[in-house]
Amino acid sequence: MGLPYATVDVLRQHWWNKSTSILRERRKEVHGMEAEYQRYDGVTAKTVADELVDTYSEVYSVPPYVDDPFFTVDMFGDRLHRAFGMPGFEAVTARVDGQVVGLVHGVTLTADKPWWVSLDDRAGDKLRTAVENGEVFWLRELMVRPKYGRQGLGRQLHDTIITGREETATALTCVIGNEPAHSAYLRWGYRIMGQIKHAPESPVYDAMVLSSHPM
Repeated sequence: MGLPYATVDVLRQHWWNKSTSILRERRKEVHGMEAEYQRYDGVTAKTVADELVDTYSEVYSVPPYVDDPFFTVDMFGDRLHRAFGMPGFEAVTARVDGQVVGLVHGVTLTADKPWWVSLDDRAGDKLRTAVENGEVFWLRELMVRPKYGRQGLGRQLHDTIITGREETATALTCVIGNEPAHSAYLRWGYRIMGQIKHAPESPVYDAMVLSSHPM
C-alpha cells in the first residue's frame, strides 16, 4: 500500500444522497490525479461489497499475504460483512474513472474486542475510559491498489473517514514490517501502544492510536 502525504487538495461542495445514505463527498486532486471519495454506512456499503473485496484481492495478492490463510479473500469478505453490522460502521472509497482504487473502513471500538483486551494496561487508563464511553474509532482496513500507491490516496482516505467522526481518537493495528504503511502511520501522528495478535494464526501487529482528529 502506498500511503504518502497528499500535496494538493482540491475540494468541491459535497452532497448527500439521502435515499441511499451515500455521501458523494468531494473530489480531490492528488499528484495530478483526481479521485472521487464516497462515504457509506453499514447498509449502503453492502451495495459495493463486491468492489471492496475485489480491491482487497488485488492489494493482498503479493507475498507475504498471498499464501497466508489469515489473509485470504474469503476471510476478508467474512470480516467485512460482520463489520457492516457493528456500531458506527463507516467506509470511504476512492474512485478513479469509476473504479474503486482504494478504501478504508472502521467502526466504533468496543471494549470487548480481543485485541483491545489483550493490551491490558498498555493502553492507559484515559484511553481505556474513552473506549468504554464509545469515544474511539477503530480503523479496521486501509488499502490502495498498487497502481495508485504512493500518490497520496491513502492519506486522503484516512483523513476523509476520521474527519467528522464523533469519536475523539482513532486506533488501528498494523502488521509489523508492513511498509510503507507502518512508517506512514507514525508520521501521521500515531503512537504505538503495544503488540497484539488478532488470532493465534495471525501475524504480530502494532496497536496504534491517534489521540485527536483534525477538524
